[in-house]
Amino acid sequence: MNTKPPVTSCSFCGKKEKDTNSLIAGPAGVFICNECVELCDAMIAQQGKRPEKGGEAAPINMLKPHEIKARLDEYVIGQEHAKKVLSVAVHNHYKRMLHPGDDDGVELEKSNVLLVGPTGSGKTLLAKTLARILDVPYAVTDATTVTEAGYVGEDVESILLSLLQNADFDVKKAERGIIYIDEIDKIGRKTDNVSITRDVSGEGVQQALLKIIEGTIAKIPPKGGRKHPSEKYIDIDTSNILFICGGAFIGIEEIIKRRTDKKVLGFGADEEVSKDWKPVTMNIEPEDLLKFGLIPEFIGRIPLVVQLQELSEDDLVHILTTPKNAMIKQYKKLLGMDEVELDFDEEALCALARMAIKRKTGARGLRAILEHLMLDVMYEVPQRDDITHCRITRDVVEGRAHPIELGDVKKKSA
Repeated sequence: MNTKPPVTSCSFCGKKEKDTNSLIAGPAGVFICNECVELCDAMIAQQGKRPEKGGEAAPINMLKPHEIKARLDEYVIGQEHAKKVLSVAVHNHYKRMLHPGDDDGVELEKSNVLLVGPTGSGKTLLAKTLARILDVPYAVTDATTVTEAGYVGEDVESILLSLLQNADFDVKKAERGIIYIDEIDKIGRKTDNVSITRDVSGEGVQQALLKIIEGTIAKIPPKGGRKHPSEKYIDIDTSNILFICGGAFIGIEEIIKRRTDKKVLGFGADEEVSKDWKPVTMNIEPEDLLKFGLIPEFIGRIPLVVQLQELSEDDLVHILTTPKNAMIKQYKKLLGMDEVELDFDEEALCALARMAIKRKTGARGLRAILEHLMLDVMYEVPQRDDITHCRITRDVVEGRAHPIELGDVKKKSA
């Protein structure tokens, strides 16, 4: 009589062998799957039963504000005021971590930052470069995917999970990292009127973020996703995590204009103050953010508001050529591997900058324009050995000439 072989399953979670990547056998018919092994490893590390990965947390790379700004200047063009504010904020933040509590009873509070500026102005790059300078874990998240707990979408704890993953699940290391929350303006209240329905992706997210940004012990599901009552969590203290929020805040200039535009009636009515108002000189006040849709409690937990200006033509030209990771330098290196010299005329760089300004995409649009411009060159050069020089002029940028035709075409020496 044929009997079916016994079905083996994990003794911890009950998953069948066919539903797991691997199933480890123990004595007396006990089995454990790979997922339970990973969960147990994370729990043991979190409870401190064994040393964290890498042992003790590495010392903080404590830099002075001038040193932080000098390092930011190597990668970020323009935005001098924003770089100065961020340098001071980060320096004070990590100074606060090194001196958590002194005998004088003075308690230093965390200074989270809100970056307000048009797309392509360098908000994400500033936060990313700061993390690289300080050598701390860094995570970029999008506020638009987060919803209030219990609704379809991601919980606010998923923001911390991405930081923990980038720290290789080293809790101590993650607890002093930097989190950049993008599109924070998209979670504003839709209207000023009180609604009987819940704003689960707007005001509800702001309320859920309050304790995490201020500082609390957050419970993170090791595998992400929604929390489950029977699941074991990883505790993360967010008191020393620096939160940098960013958003374009499209339309806030009109709110500021209405606040600062003083109408004159009667004598002197011909003097129109509104003509002197420019978005470049606007100063964002908490009441402007309140009218935009942020709740007062959220505004209070982000005391530093930094406005990034729209990049000028000169700024975009410098972005193409000056930073360590400048796009022109990257293309020169790529073509240099094929023994081809690449040159850009000054007029060509200005034409590229004007195209990006016209598209209103900032520095982000430069790469798309340059990728389209260099497509034929990068396609032709590797298969031809008669090209030694490639020159990009204004005519090439505007589509009136081909870059290879402007270069030196001759047989390379063997």
